[in-house]
Amino acid sequence: MDNQPPLTVSTLDLVRLERLLESEAYRSLPGIDSLRSELDRATVVEPQQIPTSLVTMNSTVRFVDDATGAKFELTLVYPGEGGTPDKVSVIAPVGSALLGLSVGQSILWQVPGGRQLQLRVLEVVRQPEAMGQFQR
Repeated sequence: MDNQPPLTVSTLDLVRLERLLESEAYRSLPGIDSLRSELDRATVVEPQQIPTSLVTMNSTVRFVDDATGAKFELTLVYPGEGGTPDKVSVIAPVGSALLGLSVGQSILWQVPGGRQLQLRVLEVVRQPEAMGQFQR
């Protein structure tokens, strides 16, 4: 995954995601290494410093797969909070690809089976930090 865009995560999201990565239940799942790599290269800031155009945990985001033109609107959630068509877990390939991106940024992301997604963020529809929710 060369030419990766810069990404930013909040200290709150980082702590919770690192806990998840260390847990026995998730440590060996496919895609965990990709999420770990993304977190390792992220710029980490306090939740109050998160721009409103950034995809954070529990954000609802509109994005497009530039390879197919398909548009989506999903809420990025922690594992176990999904289960509906309008939510995607951060450990799913699409979820870990979106985390930390800003409006206008795109990322080429490898998914199981060798296929690649070219995801581009169109809009952050709802973001907890923008609503003053810093301890979610």
